[in-house]
Amino acid sequence: MTNNNWTKQELVAYTLLYVAHSDLEETKKERHYILSRVDLKTYLHIKEEFDADNDYQSLNKIIEAVKHESTYNNNLDDLFADIKLMAFADGEVDQMELATYNVLKKILS
Repeated sequence: MTNNNWTKQELVAYTLLYVAHSDLEETKKERHYILSRVDLKTYLHIKEEFDADNDYQSLNKIIEAVKHESTYNNNLDDLFADIKLMAFADGEVDQMELATYNVLKKILS
């Protein structure tokens, strides 16, 4: 499946996985937060795809998916709210998670 065909849930799951893994570790709290936003089937499917991608592929997939997700229509507030909550999910913001948030905000805005 190409990212142009992702559902909004798949885009959210992939983006949150990207942020969670920016510090090279997905904590239980981060996983719990992702699962509060998407169903288990979507999470497992997208995690398998995410795990097969490198950082460059991940960023490109997120950028392309956001361009094709009509729900956001030049308003990414909801997506960035999710990203910010993801970064805080384990109680502290890692510097890499903060940097990833800022990069995504810059690239996608």
